[in-house]
This record gives sequence, C-alpha cells and structure tokens, in this order.
Amino acid sequence: MKIFAIFCSIASLAFAEERPNILIIMSDDQGYQDAGFQGSKQAITPHLDALAKTGVRCTNGYVTYSVCSPSRAGVLTGRYQARFGHENNPVYDPLDQKEGLPLSEKLLPQYIQQVGYKTGWIGKWHLGSAPAYTPWKRGFDETFGFIGGGHCFTGWKPNQFQYTLPLIRNGESIDDVPAHLTTALGDEAANFVKRHKDKPWLLYLPFNAPHTPHEPSAQRLAKFSHISNPTRRKYLAQLSLLDDAIGSVLTALNVTSQRQRTLIFFFSDNGGHTDSGSNNSPLRGIKGSLFEGGVRVPFLVSWPEKLPAGVDYTKPVSSVDVLATSLAAAGVAMPKNQVYDSVNLVPHLSGEVKAAPHDRLFWRMHGKQLFAMREGKWKLIRLKDQAAPVLYDLEADIAETKDCATENPEIVKKMQQALDDWCKQLVNPVFPGSSIKNEDWGPGGANQKARGK
Repeated sequence: MKIFAIFCSIASLAFAEERPNILIIMSDDQGYQDAGFQGSKQAITPHLDALAKTGVRCTNGYVTYSVCSPSRAGVLTGRYQARFGHENNPVYDPLDQKEGLPLSEKLLPQYIQQVGYKTGWIGKWHLGSAPAYTPWKRGFDETFGFIGGGHCFTGWKPNQFQYTLPLIRNGESIDDVPAHLTTALGDEAANFVKRHKDKPWLLYLPFNAPHTPHEPSAQRLAKFSHISNPTRRKYLAQLSLLDDAIGSVLTALNVTSQRQRTLIFFFSDNGGHTDSGSNNSPLRGIKGSLFEGGVRVPFLVSWPEKLPAGVDYTKPVSSVDVLATSLAAAGVAMPKNQVYDSVNLVPHLSGEVKAAPHDRLFWRMHGKQLFAMREGKWKLIRLKDQAAPVLYDLEADIAETKDCATENPEIVKKMQQALDDWCKQLVNPVFPGSSIKNEDWGPGGANQKARGK
C-alpha cells in the first residue's frame, strides 16, 4: 500500500507539471482597430503584436455584453449573464447584498482550485463590492487591485470615492499609491508569474486601461505628440503603457521558461467608446451598443504547445469560451448542473475540428430592451418594441450599413424564432445597477461614491 501511495503521488505530480498555466488578460474599452496586430498605424503595441505572432488572432472574436461588468460575468461563469440576471454594472456599495455577480454562480477559479492550481486576480473587479462578492471570496488565492468599476491611474489621495479608493492586497487595504496604476498591475502580475513557476496557476488580469480617465505619464504622452486630437493622444499613450505592462508579464513567462506551457487569452471587455479616443474601424457602433463596434473586440489565444502561431481564425468565438477552454486544459470536466454556453476552443483553433465553435451567438441588453443574434454570416438586431428587426450580412457588410431584412424574410423569421426560444431560457435582471454613461463613472461622476455614505 505504501508503494502504491508513493506511485500515486508521483503520478499526480507529473500530471500537475503537464497541465498548462492559464493567463486571462483583459483590456478595458479598447477600440477594435487599436492594436498593431489589428492594423492600426497609430497604436503602438509591440508586445501585443508579438503575442499575436505566437498564437491565433480571432477576427470574429466577441464578448457577451458591450458594457464592463456583465461582460466580465460571462467570462468567469461560462454562461450568458442573462441566464442569471447580471445585466447591469453594479453600484459600488459594500453594504448592498444584491449588487454583484450572483452567489449562485460558481466561477472559473473555484473549479481550477480543486485540481491544485494557484489562482490570482490582479486589476479591476467590478463584480460586486459587498464582502461576499469580493474576489478573495470567489476562488482567488492571491488578489491585488480595486473592487469598483474604475480608478484613477496616478496621484490620487485614497478616500471613500470609487475612483480614489485604496488599493487592496489579499483582502486588506494598503496605503501605497504607485507612480502609475497600469505599470503597477503589470509588475504585480510579473511577480505572480515568477513566484509560482513550479506549480500550475491561473491568473485573471483585467486592466482598467485604456478606460478613462486617461492619465498617461508625461514621457509617454510626449511620444504621441504627433497626434493632433488631444483625447486620442492621451488614449494612445495610455494604451501604450498597457502594452508595456503586458510586456512585463510576457517577459516574466519567458525568463522563467513557462511561456510554452501557458495558455493566454487576450481581449477587450467590450468595444471602445469613440468619445474617449478609441477607434472601432471598420465596425459600426461603440461601447453600449449591439452593433459590431460594441461587441466584436481584439481577441487573441496563444498556447505554443498546442496551437499554431501567427494565424487568423475567422469563425465566431466568444469570451464565454474562456471557461470551457481553461477547464479542458486543466483536465477538469465541464460541470453539468446547469446550462453552459462555453466551448473548448482548442480543437477548433488547432484545426482538429473544422466546424464552427458556435452555431449561434446571442445578446440581450438594457433591461430586456435590445436583442441580437449571429448565425453564420447573418446578424439580426431588434428592439423590444420594434416592429421590424434589422438584418446584416457581415461577410459582405462588416460595417452594418445595409439592412437585408426585406430581401430575406425566411432568414429573419428563422432567426427571430431562435432568438425568442433563447430568451425563454433567461431570467429578469436581479439588481438595478447603474447608468452605463461614461460621465457617471469618471472622476466626479454620480456613481463614484459608495451609495449610502
């Protein structure tokens, strides 16, 4: 029995060493075109461009919602957030027991912990601020960042306002104010990678850049002095700092010989808001809309041991697929206790499976007022009270300029029925949340201060 136990222990250790690390990097409000690997001539993103060369660029990569918090809820649960009513940005209020990702949902790190992974969250949370909703209560062993929906980047005085709250390390507030928050998050993530080089880990790294307020360093801003629009100039400088922070993490992976066995996802939480300096070309729409500019995002998947390098994948994929892909990589069976929308992307991106990961993608937004669906090349959008939905052929019209509904009544009918059937599976929003307007979330905005204080 003793020999058998030793054998099992050795086998378990060998299996652990074979399992990949999992790194989920998320930018915040990044424009669809705003990266070198997306064709931008203005955005300077050498580290992201290098990441794209080591993996797969998903040219039809989507998120499940075009606003921050619901999009993040979809990533961590592997389910459309409308299935559990998380359809608004939660108000920052540590006393509110409803505003947050419902506690009925089990999150990705909680599954990964069960097979011995070290789990970390570094960055922006925005999934509830009451104690039960915090990341250290939802499966993350190590934590560093801020709990609300946004934060200043430099020079703040810690107080009770959301954008100037103290940073939190492992559940405890700290007094330190870094020279620049984006750089600090990158350094923290690099240190996490170095500390855990001998054991599989999962790191969820959601930055708040290039979301407003744009506060790049003076030196970085000077590098974009040739950009005439001052808002665009600050945005690009902030994006450049983000790219450098991501570069710090990638360097840490390389110097610790972990890069080959690390599965990396990169995408934005939603489309850019053009009033804040982003560029979603050639897409129509912005953050908060269900046009492509709101939900189609820069999207990379890299795993050198398993996936091809420097290729494009053109079939639709979704950020909701992070859960199934990560669980499969870690050797964890997909749960069967409820409906999951997540698909393991590795067989599709590697070319092993030729079929598309999803037959259909769905969206519901803004208090059940706005709906969309993609099936193949077709995209249907409808308002709740709108008599006639609109239909776009995304292969011929990526900018969604021509409504094809009149010419394709049977396609519209079929898609409307599929959308109606999907909606029957959903629940009502479970917390009121806040306005999605940018002015409500920036410095001085109505939602900065904790409600009830």
